[in-house]
Amino acid sequence: MIGANMLLAAEDLAEEAAEGSQDLGFMIKGVFSFELNGVTLWITTSHICIAIVFLFLVIFSFFARAAIKKGSEVPSGFQNIVELIVEKLDGLVGGTMGWSARIFRNYIGTIFIFILFSNISGLFGLRPPTADYGVTFPLGVVSFSLITICKFRYQKVSGVIKGLCEPWPFWLPINLIGDFAVPVSLSLRLFANVLSGTVMMALVYGLLHAIAYAWPGVLHAYFDMFSGAIQTYVFCMLTMTYISDACGDEPAKLPKKSVA
Repeated sequence: MIGANMLLAAEDLAEEAAEGSQDLGFMIKGVFSFELNGVTLWITTSHICIAIVFLFLVIFSFFARAAIKKGSEVPSGFQNIVELIVEKLDGLVGGTMGWSARIFRNYIGTIFIFILFSNISGLFGLRPPTADYGVTFPLGVVSFSLITICKFRYQKVSGVIKGLCEPWPFWLPINLIGDFAVPVSLSLRLFANVLSGTVMMALVYGLLHAIAYAWPGVLHAYFDMFSGAIQTYVFCMLTMTYISDACGDEPAKLPKKSVA
């Protein structure tokens, strides 16, 4: 009898905790649904936040293009900001990837800006898209796909097999696991760090809402700005390291086009 009462009490506490977590605001919520071929599809807060970040970046890119196109030799104002961003990203990619930087600078620059703005979107009341594993995992898969393509393109099949069998042939299964763990490790690291900050801020506003004035800004500065920038840098740095390692030494004939 006592055990049954304790079990009921535990179930009640679990239900209250679940309801409370829904009210705290860090859960992914459905906004609206629609039917497609008899299947119900949901548009969630993650989709809305991604669309807002994407729309902002598209508008920013149009203004940036106009500023560069009509810019002067001595930059000022918005043109100065755009050139500074491009210069810093080019320096980061060039200093890390060497000869292959000219091929992948567009890709690295794109994911750097997207991840950074996604991470800091919590400052503007959005749920960071990168706090959803459905966003970070595809980013990891795309990076992994580029790594694999570079391996087969620059190392050839014989070089890939040789690398998998180093230092000894029986190391092949371990090396395969290590290769296929790359998209999981890249995506989970980004997802877990951003989600932890989102949960912490939701707990602050949900449980301490009566006194949550001004001082949460310090936490936002850490979780959204500092931690968000660090995780963006880590994701892109690891991606560049993996790709440059896959490309190997500079080939005799360089490809002409870069990865957009």
